[in-house]
Amino acid sequence: MFRYLNKLRNLLVQENNEIKALLHLIDDPDEDIYNTVSDKIISIGKEIIPNLEHLWETVGSESTQERIELLIHRLHFRDLNAEFEEWINNSGELLSGSIIVAKYHYPDIQPTQVFQEIEKLRRNIWLELNNYLTPMERINVLNSIFYNYYKQNGVEINYDIPDHFLINKTLEHKLGNSISNGIVYLILCHLLDIPVKAVNIPRQFLLAYFDEQFEVLNPSGHPSQKILFYIDPFSGQMYSHKDIESYFKRLAVPPTASFFRPMNNLRVIQFLLDELGKCFDNENNQYKSDELAQLSKKINP
Repeated sequence: MFRYLNKLRNLLVQENNEIKALLHLIDDPDEDIYNTVSDKIISIGKEIIPNLEHLWETVGSESTQERIELLIHRLHFRDLNAEFEEWINNSGELLSGSIIVAKYHYPDIQPTQVFQEIEKLRRNIWLELNNYLTPMERINVLNSIFYNYYKQNGVEINYDIPDHFLINKTLEHKLGNSISNGIVYLILCHLLDIPVKAVNIPRQFLLAYFDEQFEVLNPSGHPSQKILFYIDPFSGQMYSHKDIESYFKRLAVPPTASFFRPMNNLRVIQFLLDELGKCFDNENNQYKSDELAQLSKKINP
């Protein structure tokens, strides 16, 4: 027993000495040495993050702090990458996917808080719904709770503000662009059995209320005929088919069938990743844009 404990103690001392040696070399000016050291640190895993954080607080060099921050980010991204692949292969559920994307920017996010906010919204809307409401009346109820009672606001897409794309900050600040508001809207509709889906209208993130009976009565019809009306998640405003026809005329784009087919959850998250990646297009943050593109390419909706 004592022999085992001594052996374990020696292994721990050896491991701690190795970590100290690696941390000591983080500020080495030789790029080859630094790359070797950083790869070794990444191979250790997230358990080394407290050591890196302590070093960040005590080191005096700003360039070394930047290296430490990048190493911590790479450690978080490695785990996020694995979690994202598991999400693709297993659930593909929209709420979980949007939380994983938010984790990219906020690795310490508390999913429980997001779940609680969504549940509060769902319950308030559910209490006002009944089976006798028309589709438009159902959406009016949802809009009234979401935008008026809950005070959710829409903002124009601004690639200088990544928070506007992330579900945790969208719910926390009650402020989101059409994409993040739209994802919350889609999650609520799914939980409430309201047949609203995102559609691939060019230069927009629009939602559509689908006629559940149309597929049964006319399965070969044009996809646009399955849609009763459209919803802009920026504010909840509803649009008719004539409004969308006018929009296509202004764009001088023919309204092909693909624009009216519902986007599945994987495609919605892929769209979110692609748009979020545009927030990091400067030289200092290019690696973030590349990582988000790497995640996006994993999806084959």
